Amino acid sequence: MSWFPWLLTQWPSSALSLLLLSVVGRQMGLEVVQAIVCSRWGAPSNKSLSQDGDVIIGGLFNLYYKPSYGEQVFTTLPHYEPCTGLDPEVLQNVYAMAFAVKEINRNNILLPGVKLGYRIFDSCVRYPWALQAALSLVAGDEHSCGQPVPLLIGDAASTTTIFLSRILGSLSVPFISYLSSCPCLSDKNKFPNVFRTIPSDIYQARAMAQLAIRFRWTWMGAVVVNNDYGLLAIQAFQEETQGKGVCLEFIETLRKETIESDARRVALTIQASTARVILIFCWYTEVKKVFLELAKINVTDRQFLASEAWSTNNDLLRNLAISKVASGVLGVAIRSSTIPGFENYLRSLHPIRNPDDDFLREFWENEFGCSPGALQLHAAPLSSPLKTRSDHVANVSSSSTAKASFQKASLSPCSGTESLEGLHNPITDTSQLRVTYNVYLAVYAAAHALHSLLSCPDTDSSHGNNSSTCSSPKHIKPIELLQHLNNLHFTTPQGEMFYFQGGDAPAKYDLVNWQNTPEGSLKLVLIGRVDGFDLHLNQSAVQWSTGSNQVPTSVCSESCPPGTRVANRKGEPLCCFDCIPCADGEISKKPGSLHCERCPLEFWSNAKRTACIPRQLDFLSFNETLGITLTTAAVSGTVVTTAVFVVFLYYRQTPMVRANNSELSFLLLLSLKLCFLCSLVFIGRPSVWACRFQQAAFGISFVLCVSCLLVKTIVVLAVFRSAQPGAEALMKWFGPGQQRGSVCLFTSIQIIICATWLSLSPPVPQRDLGFQGSKVTLECAMASVVGFSLVLGYIGLLACTCLLLAFFARKLPDNFNEAKLITFSMLIFCAVWVAFVPAYVSSPGKYVVAVEIFAILASTYALLLCIFAPKCFIILLRPEKNTKKHLMAR
Repeated sequence: MSWFPWLLTQWPSSALSLLLLSVVGRQMGLEVVQAIVCSRWGAPSNKSLSQDGDVIIGGLFNLYYKPSYGEQVFTTLPHYEPCTGLDPEVLQNVYAMAFAVKEINRNNILLPGVKLGYRIFDSCVRYPWALQAALSLVAGDEHSCGQPVPLLIGDAASTTTIFLSRILGSLSVPFISYLSSCPCLSDKNKFPNVFRTIPSDIYQARAMAQLAIRFRWTWMGAVVVNNDYGLLAIQAFQEETQGKGVCLEFIETLRKETIESDARRVALTIQASTARVILIFCWYTEVKKVFLELAKINVTDRQFLASEAWSTNNDLLRNLAISKVASGVLGVAIRSSTIPGFENYLRSLHPIRNPDDDFLREFWENEFGCSPGALQLHAAPLSSPLKTRSDHVANVSSSSTAKASFQKASLSPCSGTESLEGLHNPITDTSQLRVTYNVYLAVYAAAHALHSLLSCPDTDSSHGNNSSTCSSPKHIKPIELLQHLNNLHFTTPQGEMFYFQGGDAPAKYDLVNWQNTPEGSLKLVLIGRVDGFDLHLNQSAVQWSTGSNQVPTSVCSESCPPGTRVANRKGEPLCCFDCIPCADGEISKKPGSLHCERCPLEFWSNAKRTACIPRQLDFLSFNETLGITLTTAAVSGTVVTTAVFVVFLYYRQTPMVRANNSELSFLLLLSLKLCFLCSLVFIGRPSVWACRFQQAAFGISFVLCVSCLLVKTIVVLAVFRSAQPGAEALMKWFGPGQQRGSVCLFTSIQIIICATWLSLSPPVPQRDLGFQGSKVTLECAMASVVGFSLVLGYIGLLACTCLLLAFFARKLPDNFNEAKLITFSMLIFCAVWVAFVPAYVSSPGKYVVAVEIFAILASTYALLLCIFAPKCFIILLRPEKNTKKHLMAR
């Protein structure tokens, strides 16, 4: 008991010290002077409410609400003055305790054969008086003040409950508080004897966090009272919203000592803030000051979230000066319930029927302005002649009481017609019982714990064999009652299951809304409930601060629409951000996405970047501009080749056509026509047979063409070589049959290569997913690069051989040497195909096909024009040169 010497040093030689000594002495079996035990020296008044019974439970209530400033701290005791101003709402709580005891005593099942009594004192929110009242209850004497109480209902203030629990904790006296909501009281290691019928503030902070998350209020302000109530609540709110996109623009604190300046500062902060939803964890007195300051500067467009400390306060609801500011308040409130018969009980109260009720007499005088009967001044002289500091304080208290009694003695007597039946007063208002219902529950919890403690086992109970194991109502040990409270489960008269979760009541709240009335004031409307972590809200019934049913928005940055992602601003809260469109091929489906998702390979993002759509098949078609252009070039080349063929056929008997084997010239024109036509096979949707045919047609057509040119070049060289002495027999190896055989041989080799390639590993149509874009290219994939390389390599080999031989024959002494034309045409041919290779490799998608078609057409046009254009010019425009003499001239 380390607190005991400390407390004695605070009030040396005081009656309070002696009273505390008597409590400890009674627990240890010591005898103390009865007069000292019974003394409640220094209490605000001698008013109390009591009822005898076999078991007495104590009650501590803050009945008076106007203590002088500065009396919340320990000072010298003689400076205390009595509290003034009886609070009707708290008086209703007192009568809820009395009504519950009356109900229990009528119940034949609960505590059968045991009469429950009570003693109720006022603590006036003052630590010394609360302690003094608690000690008087715990250390009661059966000869004068009554038996000790094993359990206390109270106190309302968390700080007082903490104080009393620490002082009386070693005595294991249980406290069941109806209004102490500090989260710290949930620590059973520190407060093992504290139970509550009100949830911890942690749960209302979580409920507010759920509301903020539900309505997507990501940018809020907070105003809290500068004590554990406000600071712990806002801490719990931040922990609940962490990582869920809710930020606080500001947290302002209010102090009771500087409330006027603090209220002005907070009002200006709210006015300058961009947050449209403000969270307030304060007492109603501080809220009223802030709202009045906001009304002065006409700030009426904010949505307020109210804690249970002020969400149901009638003074604020009826205050017309703040109705515009407070309209639409959404709050968490202590859950309400009904107590059948309680209103009739309240309205039946009368000083005549309750002559010993000091609180009712004072309420009657205040409400009706008359005296219900002659006041009796009760003096309690000390039985001991010792003069201590208690004598001095008792004189002060007695003189103050006498002064008040003299003032009330001037009131006229009541007529007897006064009644609470038709009275409209907070004491008779049972429409929404909140704290009152908590008191009612606390009494029933105490009764059920006592019932469990006093109940004997059924077996052999009639023989009295178990009498030693049963507790007696006159000798109840608080520590045993404490154990039964920890295991308590019962059904309330309203049919609700009640139990303590580590000393705390189940988290249940009401959700309320402040709505406008035609008179200009505000009314309280129930719009939902909170049950643990479940939030049930009738959103359509909410009237917001805007006056409509539209949920107000409170964001630093508007939520990023689908198709964009969040980009945090450097140095700013996470709720302030920019929206950046997703890149090509990426999407975001939900608003406020932090990242964009990449589409699968076969899909691509749509224009809005909100969905992945199948990539369109892309290939070189006859309908697009490029396809039309290449088709036109190919058809034009075919037509020109056909025209040259017709000209040569018509002038087939002329020297120009007959020179150097006209049969090879016609075969060359046919191969050129095939080259032009094979390019058309590359255009259109690739298929299995199209992929095979296009490469075979290309390879064979070009080998046929180059073979004809090669044989022509060899013939030119052979002709001029045979003209030399001793080489006459050379020409017999290069006759027309040999020339045709050579062309067929060269072409057959390419046919064998193509056949082998296409049979072993042919090209197949395949989707090229590597190219990033909205389209996927359908192309003929080369399953074997070796086969395609052999086809091109063989064409290149013949072309290079032809170019080399033609280069050697370019200066032979003929007036019309065809080798010159072949040389120039093969130079262009080789240049085109050398440039084709890097262009083919680096071209994306369908442009690979376009590059190959372009190379085919360019090289074919080069051969056609370079070889046949000069001949057609002479045949058609210079017929005089189309003679053997002219052609053979040097």
